[in-house]
Amino acid sequence: MKEQIKDTIELNTDDNVKYIKEILKDNSDIVYREFYIKRNMKAALIYIDGMADKILLDDYVLETLMIYSKDVNEVEDIKKKLLTVSDMREVDKLSEGINAFLSGDTLLLIDGLDSAYVIATRFWPARGVNEPSGETVVRGAREGFTETIRFNTALVRRRIRDTRLRIKAKTLGVRSKTDVAIMYIEDIVNETIVTELEERLEKINIDAVLDSGYVEEYIEDNKYSLFPQLQSTERPDVVAAALYEGRVAVLVDNSPFAIVAPATLPNFFQSPDDYYQRIFNTSFIRILRGLGVFLASILPALYVAVTSFHTSIIPTKLAYSIAASREGVPFPAFVEALIMEISLAFLLEAVARLPKPIGATIGIVGGLIIGQAAVSAGIVSPIMVIIIGATAITSFMIPNYQITNAFRLVRFMLIIAASIIGLYGIVLVLIIVSVHLIKLKSFGVPYLAPLVNENKKDFKDMFFRYPMDKMKERPEYMHTKDKIRQK
Repeated sequence: MKEQIKDTIELNTDDNVKYIKEILKDNSDIVYREFYIKRNMKAALIYIDGMADKILLDDYVLETLMIYSKDVNEVEDIKKKLLTVSDMREVDKLSEGINAFLSGDTLLLIDGLDSAYVIATRFWPARGVNEPSGETVVRGAREGFTETIRFNTALVRRRIRDTRLRIKAKTLGVRSKTDVAIMYIEDIVNETIVTELEERLEKINIDAVLDSGYVEEYIEDNKYSLFPQLQSTERPDVVAAALYEGRVAVLVDNSPFAIVAPATLPNFFQSPDDYYQRIFNTSFIRILRGLGVFLASILPALYVAVTSFHTSIIPTKLAYSIAASREGVPFPAFVEALIMEISLAFLLEAVARLPKPIGATIGIVGGLIIGQAAVSAGIVSPIMVIIIGATAITSFMIPNYQITNAFRLVRFMLIIAASIIGLYGIVLVLIIVSVHLIKLKSFGVPYLAPLVNENKKDFKDMFFRYPMDKMKERPEYMHTKDKIRQK
């Protein structure tokens, strides 16, 4: 049963402190600093050691209250004439004050007041702004989000100096009370998306929200789909660009990943570098990415289908070469492909969990040793090692790790289908996946937009990137208020 904290603030400070000590007993990091102002008026500061700025409290709160309070006639004037801090607010509910100092602020209680003051003193240890490890770029900003939500909102606001930028604060988690920020540009965004997002966030009823991944799972349209319907990113420039397009961002405290909604499939194949380099280079790279995704998905399944069911379509010399390479291999092509795919999955997961200096070495050495040993032992054929190697390389071309995992699962489905009915199985799985993608939506926006959109102008930033001065309108499928981004 969840504990209910009372809202009434007593006029006697001792009663309030006693109550707080009772509900928060056995917490050695909570500091209760009781003192007197105006000679005989009791006051108390309550804060968390390690989360509050003690220097600010000592120099601008305690000193002024204890030394200069005798010059103040009315208790209500303390806030206006004594407290030399820039950020503070008055609260009428004790529960709000308790939640505030548990978040790093300081609660000030004074005799004779049925309200309390919350002083902004958050000063916990925080990681500095570093380059994002999962979204590297050749040219562009090297700033990435941190685990502190206020740092993250500042990184975005630095890129959007617009009076119409809105940052709405919420708390999620019955026990964790995690700070969440909803960001959008008011005169651009489709209000329906903002309203729907807020409604979905309100429905989240969970003890703790420890990362943005918790929120993502609760608010996406279809949590059972292989494909992510929300874009997660560590880069503030990606969030800023999304807000300028009319999308909405969700930042979660303690998480360096922002959530962007809605998200379409083409969004996951676009990199910030696409807009920082020349258009011909960008367009060529996008074509390579598309070809890479196709090969990474279908190559092992195609090998299984051709060698098991459709050998007649292979050129004679190539057929002899494949047969010679498979001589002595005891497993059919299907088992051979599964062995290598699962080995690759093991290797990738191991590299992801190991420290960076070791992970890079293990990735190279492990891949070479496993491939060479498997061929020497006659478990797999050399051509299968080549196919899996090509599959791995092409899959790494996808900028977003979430969509890479989705296509990895599709690849397994294609291999299984190809082992049963050959090329017909591959076509059947591709049709099923295509139908699923067509039906899938993200906050009302078709997942395959602009592919399923009738507006041809949206294709200017799809397969190729047009020059900036040619992309004058925002995406039509977003239904933004302000449709023009440049005159």
